[in-house]
Amino acid sequence: MAGTAHQTICVIIAAKDAADTIGIAIRSALEEAQVSEVLVVDDGSTDGTAGAARDVDDGTGRLKVVSFDRNHGPSAARNHAIAMATAPLIAILDADDFFFAGRFGPMLAEDDWDLIADNIAFVHGQAEAVRPESFEARTRTMSLVEFVEGNISRRGLKRGETGFLKPVIRRAFIEAHGLRYKEEMRLGEDYDFYVRALSSGARYKVIEHCGYGAVVRPNSLSGRHRTDDLRQFYEADEAILSDPTLSSAARNVIKQHRDHIRGKYELRAFLDVKSQAGKLAAIRHILGRPQALPAVVTGIFFDKLDLLRAKSSAPAEPPGMRYLLPGIPAAQK
Repeated sequence: MAGTAHQTICVIIAAKDAADTIGIAIRSALEEAQVSEVLVVDDGSTDGTAGAARDVDDGTGRLKVVSFDRNHGPSAARNHAIAMATAPLIAILDADDFFFAGRFGPMLAEDDWDLIADNIAFVHGQAEAVRPESFEARTRTMSLVEFVEGNISRRGLKRGETGFLKPVIRRAFIEAHGLRYKEEMRLGEDYDFYVRALSSGARYKVIEHCGYGAVVRPNSLSGRHRTDDLRQFYEADEAILSDPTLSSAARNVIKQHRDHIRGKYELRAFLDVKSQAGKLAAIRHILGRPQALPAVVTGIFFDKLDLLRAKSSAPAEPPGMRYLLPGIPAAQK
């Protein structure tokens, strides 16, 4: 059952049409001794997600399931759960992911943090049939600059993918700074939340121990974003840039991230016009936005190059598991 009062955790699961996976997610949370609450927000599902969630209730009174009558998005669902939470620590769990057994012990052994994240294993196939490699529980502090840099894709370089991290968050910190997820965002809402936390002075630790399993699915909702979602994403960076207390290093890297996302938006907007109104309309669109031309031309070129490479190469076997963070296996002292 739950551990000491100052270390209990509320696990928040925002779920949309997740009836096939929600049971694994909830069971993995309820099996953690430090978890005192599991709050599931059924975000307007049409497939029986709420019922599937209640089916795995372990009878301890820790599971609560609430349902929205229509879809509001993950940010609104998480904010609703944060308002319901009573535990001092909050952990976000996606409805198609899961915790490996014993996730929270190494994290809660650390101190001097407002957010602490562990390694993530990206899993293909059956989630319950895998176990992560054991890494030494080394920790480091992540700065705002490092976090943002890890979210910028650069062709030919491996992205740090820091936005995928799922930290445990001290509720007292987010309450003190009035932090909530931006409900208009349906893409990049985690990135935005963590950047605003870091810019508010959050101490963010990362531990190489692996306790979070992210199941790789080709039909993931996160891979089906709209053009307007990209606009909301880069505008969130612009809102952060309005903070006069940002350091010059933070300001520069956030501008790079904003321009990176804005380039994706401009390409998608151009392709939308072309698809809906034809080539001539697309040409008129880009002539009216000459500042977007480099992003559109570059994006089209690399999209076509990637397509040619994919056609000419043999299909690769999906890896059984890969890790977000590098780590030293525990057996290698």
